[in-house]
Amino acid sequence: MKYGKKSVRIIAAATTAVIAGALVSCSSSPEIDDDASIEGTTLRVTLVNHVWTEQIKDLIPQFEAETGVNVEIAQLAEDQLSDQYNVKLNAGTDEIDVLMYRPLQETKLFASNGYLTDLTDTVEDDAEWDWSDFQDGPKALTTYEDEVVGVPIITERTVLYYRKDLLEAAGLEVPTTLDELDAAAAAIHAQNPDVAGYVGRTGKSAAVTQFSAFLFSSGGQWINEDGTSAIDTPEARGAYKFYGDLIRNHTNATINPEMSWAESFAVFQQGQAAFIADADSLYKNMIDPSQSTVAENVGFAPFPAGAAGSKPYNVAAWALAINEGSTNQSAAWQFIKWATSQETTLEMSKLGVMGARASVWDNAEATADYPAELIEAIKINGENGVGQDRPLVIQVAQAREIVGDPIVAAVSGGDVDAAVDSAQASFEAFLIEDAE
Repeated sequence: MKYGKKSVRIIAAATTAVIAGALVSCSSSPEIDDDASIEGTTLRVTLVNHVWTEQIKDLIPQFEAETGVNVEIAQLAEDQLSDQYNVKLNAGTDEIDVLMYRPLQETKLFASNGYLTDLTDTVEDDAEWDWSDFQDGPKALTTYEDEVVGVPIITERTVLYYRKDLLEAAGLEVPTTLDELDAAAAAIHAQNPDVAGYVGRTGKSAAVTQFSAFLFSSGGQWINEDGTSAIDTPEARGAYKFYGDLIRNHTNATINPEMSWAESFAVFQQGQAAFIADADSLYKNMIDPSQSTVAENVGFAPFPAGAAGSKPYNVAAWALAINEGSTNQSAAWQFIKWATSQETTLEMSKLGVMGARASVWDNAEATADYPAELIEAIKINGENGVGQDRPLVIQVAQAREIVGDPIVAAVSGGDVDAAVDSAQASFEAFLIEDAE
């Protein structure tokens, strides 16, 4: 496949055999020189199947024309991407220069294994590119032990979706606190017995990400500063109970115990719920009349404040990094610098891809097609946001299963304290093993 005068080859990802002997381990990589001539360099960039990838591919000819670099793209499905990284990065390959990775899942694993180049001095010394323009939450997620190891490209935050018509009919204002949210959910359900006051994710693992906003806003954490489990604190216990009560107490319907975002969104889209707090990146599902029967009545608000204030997650879903084994470090950085510049981020934002630059969210041109309420909520949630929505460990999937157990108990009306005690013991043992 060709892009302009320079070639961008999409390398098939399906069943390519990996020959271990061909993987070269580099003892050291060249330093990044932002002023180095990179003309004629062949840059190998590994990306995942994603809307960001499809949009950036259309812009890459601009980068090639400006720099004289030939960009080769390996584009893979998410599972294939993980498999390739597990094999090639572990072998110290120099066949990948720039990699697109999941900070929530992989920052600790990749950085602790030495897969990612330290970009700290590079990003902090470039005043024009402006690292300070990136929101704190996503930046924290691409930083490991005080070293910047990646640059966020795609972000999302918890936003409160609500039914404008139901609030108006009940004579209620948009909730600004969790207590107000609970009261509003109760009042609307009392007036509309067939409508749930609040719907949310209930699946053990899936619910962890959205529950995190309730946890942080209540003053809780997943892990203490000393690395021990924090899920048995009074704040965490209270958050588990509140989340379960909010879903269970304000509905006459049988609660599906395995809802992820798709199932919980469907309840709201079908007019059967008044509130849901979930990822803002999914907002089009709510306002698309072909998907939502309540599209014209959907409102957006910042996440309500708990005892510790409003602390939704504000995370980088995907980021770009440089493979430590790359021999094209300078070209790799110039690609990342271009792909995450204000100009490129602006273009991507106009195409519906939510980036991490605060300046872009303040740019009316970038946000012209977004609902005004959503933009305001994104700005506030971006400022208040916490840079994680799950425990930041190496074995993330296992951790989510453990800390998600009390959520299931809370939603089902079970013994939350007993579930927390059990999960606390399991999570403590897990954290010891995960740190080894």
